Amino acid sequence: MHLRREQPRDRDAVRALHLEAFGEHGRVVADLVEDLRALLTADPGLSLVAEAGGRVVGHVALTAAVLDAPRRLVRVEVLSPLAVAPAAQRRGTGSALVRAALADAAERSVPAVFLEGDPGYYGRLGFGAGAAHGFRKPSLRIPDAAFQVVLLDAREPWMTGTLVYPEVFWRHDAVGLRDPAA
Repeated sequence: MHLRREQPRDRDAVRALHLEAFGEHGRVVADLVEDLRALLTADPGLSLVAEAGGRVVGHVALTAAVLDAPRRLVRVEVLSPLAVAPAAQRRGTGSALVRAALADAAERSVPAVFLEGDPGYYGRLGFGAGAAHGFRKPSLRIPDAAFQVVLLDAREPWMTGTLVYPEVFWRHDAVGLRDPAA
């Protein structure tokens, strides 16, 4: 497996990967990725792919977000989405992508990386409950356990507060879980 920055030639493969990996929710995620690319160009974040046998089998994005801290707004990043082709899962692809993304964020002096996800999976990669570090989630629809953060070396103790997602996440309704019974 080889990790590298996403290239324009990867667009179709990355879209197909998200459609495959996320099932019925795949179209929302694939469309979100398309729109996130504009943010990654305007405010450098990161888009990595994992390649195996000449095929894109994994993808992760880090997108700039804002932490509404008491002292001032702080630029942080959101790790979303992470996708691995079903045939390539449980082989370390997702973990390798997350570790590489966090190393890149640390190198760029990002103070914290947030995500919504399974604490059992992301906990072993260094993520912990956001609330335990003084952070508030951007939506009540995000389960408490799913709102997670990893603190990087550039983080200072006063950097607490509410995470504010970029507008594109709201436009795609890709924040938290919707209750279909509501």
